[in-house]
Amino acid sequence: MKPAPFLYARARTVDEALALLAEHGDDAKPLAGGQSLVPLLNMRLARPSALVDVNRVEGLDRIAIDDGAVRVGAIVRQSALESWPEVRASLPLVAEALPYVGHFATRNRGTVGGSIAHADASAELPLCLACLQGSVVVAGPAGRREVAADDFFLTHFTTSLEPGELLVETVWPSARPNDGFAFEEFALRHGDYALAMVACVVRDGRARVTLGAVVDRPTSLDLPLDPHEAGEAAAASVDPPASIHATPEYRRRLVATLVGRAVGRAARNAQEGAR
Repeated sequence: MKPAPFLYARARTVDEALALLAEHGDDAKPLAGGQSLVPLLNMRLARPSALVDVNRVEGLDRIAIDDGAVRVGAIVRQSALESWPEVRASLPLVAEALPYVGHFATRNRGTVGGSIAHADASAELPLCLACLQGSVVVAGPAGRREVAADDFFLTHFTTSLEPGELLVETVWPSARPNDGFAFEEFALRHGDYALAMVACVVRDGRARVTLGAVVDRPTSLDLPLDPHEAGEAAAASVDPPASIHATPEYRRRLVATLVGRAVGRAARNAQEGAR
């Protein structure tokens, strides 16, 4: 199939992009990597009146370390963050998760900001941002504001972005000495949607575990460091939907297994860092 007709406009600044979005109304959509939007257009599941191309907006393609955080512009390609020289030192959790994001070809076009704004409950980058207690910077008619990840993701494909606002940056707290990190995911094939996925940060003797794919948005839990106890507690906290691939009970047991692995590995990483 082919998309329904739409107007196309290219912006070169954030202000120009916001003006174009305002001009074309609520039906207008920003276009970055297009790895989620274009298939929806082709299947006519999305019919925007206009697309505002932000791929050439100045300043949105930068990665910078600033005051204990990594600031990633909205149109930074996932492959660019994956190959950024500082990613393993500053964002080890993200470095682990990025190879699971789609496929190599899609990461060459897909953007970090686009994945966050799309808010797919089975997407790896929203999961990591929530686990790290990061935030997003959005620009709109009233100016710029920063929103914590826990407040940004509302439910499937739904965020707290207001009409006319544009996500312009994501903010990822950098790893601290003695922190431990781990990412675990299970899918039928690499690149498929996960049946369950887990991100974990161990800090100060506690494990912050964030669950994805089995919930409607990234959901974080404060769990003990014992892998078995953590896994059972996480499994008891979710009520995943059935799918053609797995029953709810299977996915709950999968959560227990993945959380146990993640907590155990993150705790070992934290211990090794403390030596």
